[in-house]
Amino acid sequence: MDLGRTKTIIALALPIVGGMISQNVLNLVDTAMVGTLGAAALGAVGMASFATFMSQAFIMALGAGVQAMAARRMGEGKGDEMAVPLNGGLVLALVLGIPVAILMWFLSPAIFDFLSSDPEVAEIGIPYWKARIFALVAVGMNFSFRGYWNGVNRSGLYLRTLLVMHAVNIFLNWVLIFGKLGMPALGATGAGIGTTISLWVGTLYYIYLGRRYAKDAGFLRGLPSLQTLRGMLRLSVPSGIQQLFFAAGMTALAWIVGKVGTDELGAVNVLLNVTMVALLPGIGLGLVAASLVGQALGRGEPDEARRWGWDVAQVGVLLLGALGLPMLLVPELILDAFIKERHVIELAAPALQVSGATIAAEGLGMVLLNALIGAGDTRRVMVVSVSMQWLLFLPAAFVIGPVLGYGLLGIWLANAAYRGVQAVIFAGLWRGGKWATIKI
Repeated sequence: MDLGRTKTIIALALPIVGGMISQNVLNLVDTAMVGTLGAAALGAVGMASFATFMSQAFIMALGAGVQAMAARRMGEGKGDEMAVPLNGGLVLALVLGIPVAILMWFLSPAIFDFLSSDPEVAEIGIPYWKARIFALVAVGMNFSFRGYWNGVNRSGLYLRTLLVMHAVNIFLNWVLIFGKLGMPALGATGAGIGTTISLWVGTLYYIYLGRRYAKDAGFLRGLPSLQTLRGMLRLSVPSGIQQLFFAAGMTALAWIVGKVGTDELGAVNVLLNVTMVALLPGIGLGLVAASLVGQALGRGEPDEARRWGWDVAQVGVLLLGALGLPMLLVPELILDAFIKERHVIELAAPALQVSGATIAAEGLGMVLLNALIGAGDTRRVMVVSVSMQWLLFLPAAFVIGPVLGYGLLGIWLANAAYRGVQAVIFAGLWRGGKWATIKI
């Protein structure tokens, strides 16, 4: 791969990857704080986090539509229209987010009771989830802003906002979980409140940055046209369905693991958070690929777009392979920072080694998935992702874990196999090149 192209990828990726890492460091800090409250609290927050992700999944996909359209406009040289898709994303976040938040508020007890049969887990988890529901609109807006900044190669503003949000979140969690500075100790619910407040702080800061850096690109210059909204929905709905089913699948996975045992459920929460520290840089590189691909297609250069996809994928495989080594070689040392019970560490360590050994292949799939989305090929990405997860992995996980009794390790081996097969399929779709003909 050409050194100049590598430098371009790294320059664009560093702020995004830094943001991804900071997000997961925050998740690990939250997990460590909640972990001091015991295994039940850890499992409850883990289950509620899956449910929160599920309820936010569709609205989070607005960022994919904003990024694809903004990158394409930039490539076309339409600088005064680049922020028009962002305006559409903000409108849709309001229109879609408010009714979904109201619905989730009333349904949360019934959904949580279905997901967990442990009354202690439900007692802790439901208030945490309800606190997080208040940030649903903010999440949609924040992802729209993230898509815009990444799509126009200004990812440093995305990183700056995340750092502000994380500082606020860590401080509020310390205050509200443990009852510092005269506040009552709210436990896990305090973690949910702190996260919600920090997300709204991030939204307000994004709006300030938009007024400063995107005003000439059309930011908040009137309401978006129906054509813009239709284009947003055409791109975002398949991504939203994909995200929704992925999130529901993660929730189903937590339910399956919960059938194996409460200790295993607590271990899964830590496993996913630790693994994502290594995996999300791959997703960050995927966002870089989405921008570079969209801009090249906007310039009418499909061969250049294809090359960018492969080049970013190579960087992703090398980086994630390196980040997976500590999980493979010293899993117990990593888990000891987040789990206090020795027997839970012993449950989680082999599964973490599996993640470390296979995460490079998973990163390849993540980069090419996002490259396809950046080209506007959201429908085929949706079909592959939903089919692989729901028709292959989840049935296999249920049979392997609760039915056959192979436990957490068996489920995690099935997860690694499913991710590897999915990466091969996305590589085939990228090689095929049908995505280059899609108009945005």
